[in-house]
Amino acid sequence: MAQAADIQGMRPSPARRWLRRTASGLIGAPLLAGLLAVPAAGSAAAAGPVTALKAPTGSRTVDVSLDTLSPAAPAEGDTLTVSGTLTNQGKETIDDAEVELRVGPRLSGRGEVDDAAKRKGYLPGADPAPIDDEFAVKLPSLRKGIGQDFTLTVPVDKLDLDASGVYQLGVSVTGRTSASSYEQVLGIQRSYLPWQPEKSDKRTKLTFLWPLVASPHVTAQTRSDEQQTPVFTDDSLAKELAPGGRLEQMVALGSRLPVTWVIDPDLLASAAAMAGSYHVKSGESTVPGTNQAVARQWLTALEKVVEDGKVIALPFGDPDLASIAHRGKGVSGTLSHLQNASTVGATTVETILHVKPSTDFAWPVNGAVDPGIVDVATSAGAHNVIARSDSLRETGNLPYTPTAARPIGGGTTAVVADARLSTAFEGSMLRADASTLAVQKFLAQTLALNEQAPDNERSIVVAPQRMPTAAQAQTMARALQALSGDRWTQPQELVAAAEVKPDPLATTKVPGASAYPKKLRSQELPTQAFQDIRTTQGSVDSFETILTQPERVVTPFGNAVNRSMSTSWRGRAPEAREYRDAVLTYLKDLTGEVQLIDKSDVTLSGRSATIPVTVQNKLVQGVDRLVLRLSSDNIRLKFNDDGTKAELPVRIAGGHSQSVKFDTATSANGRAQVTARLFTEDGTPYGEEMTFTVKVSEVTPTVLLVIAGGLLLLVLAGVRMYTARKRAVASDTANGDGGEPEQPSDPTPDTGPESGAPSETGEKVDR
Repeated sequence: MAQAADIQGMRPSPARRWLRRTASGLIGAPLLAGLLAVPAAGSAAAAGPVTALKAPTGSRTVDVSLDTLSPAAPAEGDTLTVSGTLTNQGKETIDDAEVELRVGPRLSGRGEVDDAAKRKGYLPGADPAPIDDEFAVKLPSLRKGIGQDFTLTVPVDKLDLDASGVYQLGVSVTGRTSASSYEQVLGIQRSYLPWQPEKSDKRTKLTFLWPLVASPHVTAQTRSDEQQTPVFTDDSLAKELAPGGRLEQMVALGSRLPVTWVIDPDLLASAAAMAGSYHVKSGESTVPGTNQAVARQWLTALEKVVEDGKVIALPFGDPDLASIAHRGKGVSGTLSHLQNASTVGATTVETILHVKPSTDFAWPVNGAVDPGIVDVATSAGAHNVIARSDSLRETGNLPYTPTAARPIGGGTTAVVADARLSTAFEGSMLRADASTLAVQKFLAQTLALNEQAPDNERSIVVAPQRMPTAAQAQTMARALQALSGDRWTQPQELVAAAEVKPDPLATTKVPGASAYPKKLRSQELPTQAFQDIRTTQGSVDSFETILTQPERVVTPFGNAVNRSMSTSWRGRAPEAREYRDAVLTYLKDLTGEVQLIDKSDVTLSGRSATIPVTVQNKLVQGVDRLVLRLSSDNIRLKFNDDGTKAELPVRIAGGHSQSVKFDTATSANGRAQVTARLFTEDGTPYGEEMTFTVKVSEVTPTVLLVIAGGLLLLVLAGVRMYTARKRAVASDTANGDGGEPEQPSDPTPDTGPESGAPSETGEKVDR
């Protein structure tokens, strides 16, 4: 009858619609009868009707995917469009399939919204009857394993919606198979339809945090050049910043939404480093990075977006507050790192984005708090802790969700994010049906929250996961866009939410340490991680005292220490350990660039001599405030007339070496073992010590006189030869022969000037 009316273009009569809805409600009656007829387990007849137990699964034969629901929150005069896909998962072809929309009943309260999502399969009586048949979609057949798209379009005024509230919405598939002679529900999927026909004067103030957080990508290593070119662990950050990437999507989507930006300054510093000259590790070496344009474009877009908005700056590197409270607080220096991270974080945001951020908020992972976490959070200067309602639970059985802000003592305010809303977008949002359901559930929960106490205007905070995927970010954006306009919420910034007058009936008691979730505790950084950090920091402190430009080392290693405490290491223990080890290894390599040059054994001849020791500096910058100490195990070998120990200052320019000379004196022949080592001015050993042997051989006065006499004879002979030569040249010049004197072939016996013998010319030869 109904099909004939459709063919003739006529609308079924009210009586026929009633008969159809009644029949749909009775479809499941045979199934229920079979279920009730099954004997109790263990009876003699239990094995007989096993097939009857499978009958209720008939409503799960077809998988119904609701991919779009538009508008997500319809108003009067709108037309609702629902589209999706049907997939026959059964073994038989379904004939005369019909896709129908079911709306209702109105859900009362947030609890019923939660319960509605847990139901699977079709349940007669609980699921409403389908709306008018004229809006159904008819399919001749639905073959097994084949997907079939559908679209339902219904004017909102045909949905029989009544008062404002959340209505359950379902799409069902009915049909017949060869094994069934009657029409039955073979598949159903549910969602939510928030409905508010009239504007409300009392709207819930909604604060939505929009986090820009990433895992660490920059190492402590820099290139050995004047620019200190940074080195990245890999180039994966560029993929997140590039168009379509996770972080690019967060900025692009957030630019159109009323959100509060929560930013890890390390991400900004990493993007800024990538925007200039940078290198990427490749095995044992590094290669130049090539994604400068991507980083510049992202930073420019972000700077433009936040110029008029509120920015919350997390401590640099987003340190894990819970790990510090539970594992690191007892390790000296850990809390000072957190304080430094807060200071550096504020400066980084202001320098790169040119906005002054708020640093008055601490955000423990998942908003889970205990007294230790609160103490650590406030030790860095924060007066507000972003908690979550599944941690700071209500104990007063309030019939409504209270305002987020509440005092927890010591001048600290807990800003309690709503757990249902904050976790609404977790899980994979790659499938359209999962994304659509998350949007509808979020809208349903916010409306149900507002309906709890419409005259009690409240302030609610949503703190989603720290690092949403691109798909999750897109889903969150769709949900917030559906709330735009004068709906049941109005935007509010986080700073304002923290200042709202708290509800006097809301709980203010922070749960004890034993209530902290075991799963979160198992993901914390171990105590060893903070001990490694302390070792690294101690080496940095010692190293910087000898540098002429300590900021070239203090800044990159300080940032690396903060990154070593990052919340993003949770669940990634091997990667976290590898990062810490790499920082310490590079620091050791760097300090090793200032070292003593190995020295061979030394032989001294005499009672006093000079011993040179060479110090090499391969760093780009100079070193100062170092001293070189020599010590001897032989009391007969003394340095600088000051005993068996001596020290001299060391100052070396970058890329140079210096020979430090020590005067020695000995009173006897023999051997002495000498130890050389560098120290800082405060007496801290620097580098490895070096040892060498000094052998002393005494030279007697008689030997010295013989050597001196021989040297004197050699000098006199040289003078005589030089004088004779000079005279011969002068004589030849006087005779007009400018050349060399010609030697006779048969020289006569030498008659020197001492004999006075005359020459052929009658003159004496002057030699």
